[in-house]
Amino acid sequence: MIVVDTNVFVGACMGVGASAQVVQHCLTGVLQPAMGSTLLLEYEDVMARNALFAGCRLNVEERDELLDIFFAHCKWVKTYFSWRPNVRDEADNHVVELAVASGASHIVTWNTRDFAAMELRFPLLRVVTPPELLKELKP
Repeated sequence: MIVVDTNVFVGACMGVGASAQVVQHCLTGVLQPAMGSTLLLEYEDVMARNALFAGCRLNVEERDELLDIFFAHCKWVKTYFSWRPNVRDEADNHVVELAVASGASHIVTWNTRDFAAMELRFPLLRVVTPPELLKELKP
């Protein structure tokens, strides 16, 4: 189980190789992404920012379809507790909470620095970039 931060999904839409590979692994069942209501709302908010996708290889309909397919491959997890404050960016606390609630092994993000200063440590949870995760998947 992993939590895919929104910046990785955006990267996949933009054609960033490692991000696209992580999302592809989620769609093919190699990786199981966790999803919660707060992260879903964040995904929808970010994906609606058309200016962010200027020059994107996917048009808005294709991005929406990819998002729907991705959501269909996610394991839906309810978060009943709050581990706040934990990370310096309040907007990232829900990602950690989802990871803990789902028993995820990894948070996959391009913003590892934001999670490096977590006040609470979870020994079985690693925060990695897409290339780092892909290295771990190779036999």
